[in-house]
Amino acid sequence: MNKLIGLTLLNLTIFTFSSAAQQTDVAGIDKDTITNFSTYKRSIGFAGLLQTRYVGSLTKNVNINGKNFDESSDNKITNNFVLKRVRLQVKGTVNDHFSANLMFNFAEFSSNPSNKVLENAYVKYTLNKHLNVQAGQFRPFFGIEDALPVDIIRSLDYSNQYYAFGASGWQSFQVGVSLFGDITKSGQFRYYAGVYNGNNRNQPSDNDNAKNVYGRLETSLSKKLIIGINGAYGSLGNGSGNAWGADIVGTSKLSNDWQLSLGGEYKNGTNLALFNTYTETPPSLSQVRMQGFYVFPILRYSYNLPRLRAIEFSSRYEYFSQNYKLDNNTRQTIIPNFSLIFADDYYASIQMGVSIDLYKKDLPLTTTYSSNLAYLQLQIRF
Repeated sequence: MNKLIGLTLLNLTIFTFSSAAQQTDVAGIDKDTITNFSTYKRSIGFAGLLQTRYVGSLTKNVNINGKNFDESSDNKITNNFVLKRVRLQVKGTVNDHFSANLMFNFAEFSSNPSNKVLENAYVKYTLNKHLNVQAGQFRPFFGIEDALPVDIIRSLDYSNQYYAFGASGWQSFQVGVSLFGDITKSGQFRYYAGVYNGNNRNQPSDNDNAKNVYGRLETSLSKKLIIGINGAYGSLGNGSGNAWGADIVGTSKLSNDWQLSLGGEYKNGTNLALFNTYTETPPSLSQVRMQGFYVFPILRYSYNLPRLRAIEFSSRYEYFSQNYKLDNNTRQTIIPNFSLIFADDYYASIQMGVSIDLYKKDLPLTTTYSSNLAYLQLQIRF
């Protein structure tokens, strides 16, 4: 009897170890038995974003682009319907390691589409959660606005600093290679690093032999609090510069129905795009720097009704200067926003609010002019 029990336990132990040695995926397929991974988990998926809005200037003699005008000016349009984003995204999975991502913004055809329409175009290799490689055109992870999905915009638009740093090659869509993944097994610490041309998207060639390099470290102090630091070095044709910053994102559940989210970010960097506009006796490149910060609180009430899922109240405040060492004309932007969310995960929402721009010094007949812009915006994801 004892021999029978012992033999049974021995067979059970051998079976347990042999089962653990085989890697079985969620579909119940033993990966160790596959001899050809060419089509393993192959799939293709489509997604899109339609973002349209109505805007109206609330400031006399300022058009919808924030430019002050006089009677002799050509562009005096103070209200307009705008098709801001019409994005189509295609993701193709070759197998469990290789995939590709394409994203187009067809709204760019409404103006000069040169170097604009194609946004994402990269191949991704995933070895495990610690090592992912992207090659092609993508957004370098240089702050929380790069880490958020491109089709979820919870205010009027991205921050002013995002567009300024993108123009100088520090953010937005770039061509190169990046690595990212979890540093620790728990995923509490993550890294992002890469090298890219630095002269923005859809360019046939780099404009110099130098390449931009960047790095980001991110930690989750808890499931609802994330802190990140960023650093980069690169050029845009005329000399080299650097950029750095830090950011924080936190979420707190106030009750069963109310939730408060808070995002904040600071960045400082060489304004390479502005430096390239100097034609005669340019200043030292080290003096042409931009800096700014913003805070973005969002108060959400979950209705959880069949047709109305939630409402959100937010008011982003931003302080930004594109040339604070030589000509510190700071721009403060306040965007109070109210959102009605009709489908979970922002698949359908209506937003309304006012974008308030305040400059330290107004420059007549330019876009550097204090103004207010009202908007009503509809966003549909699919």
